[in-house]
Amino acid sequence: MPDILVLYYSHHGAVREMARHVARGVESVAGMAARVRTVPKVSTEIEATTPAIPADGPPYCGLADLEECAGIALGSPARFGNMAAAMKYFWDGTASLWLRGALAGKPAALFTSSGTMHGGQETALVSMMLPLLHHGMLIVGLPYTLTELVDTASGGTPYGASHVAGIASDRAVDETERRLCVALGRRLAEVAAKLGA
Repeated sequence: MPDILVLYYSHHGAVREMARHVARGVESVAGMAARVRTVPKVSTEIEATTPAIPADGPPYCGLADLEECAGIALGSPARFGNMAAAMKYFWDGTASLWLRGALAGKPAALFTSSGTMHGGQETALVSMMLPLLHHGMLIVGLPYTLTELVDTASGGTPYGASHVAGIASDRAVDETERRLCVALGRRLAEVAAKLGA
């Protein structure tokens, strides 16, 4: 059964929750499975190390996870309109796959969370697209045929699913945001299936 890699970094838990809903969408497509992975935090301390296995949640992503998957759903909190440093650091270490074109032609989708409605969600999603485009991946967004995208008063963009967490990161993912996450995972899995994953 082909895997869709749901790869995320989450600091306060909102992106982790979004990843679960994206994975549900992936697994709603017959014959597709979600492989959920995360990346470790980046430390400001020189010589700091992270355990090889996280204390909780999914395992850390390795290059083999990227190579083996049929598509990637990539999620990160928005940090001043950019992806989080931990996710950027992870992608900076994928040059060996880029040299071989290992990800070329695979579909990818994106999701993010920010503290405010204007917290740079769309530019964060675009920042996550950049390494994927360099790898030759095909970006899958959310179409305006989804009424949730038109009617949302919270998160949701054509570039990918999004969530407004609130300044204190205490606002739960709402029903519209959940449906858009599920729709994104389903759409990505359907595209991967059509591409013959």
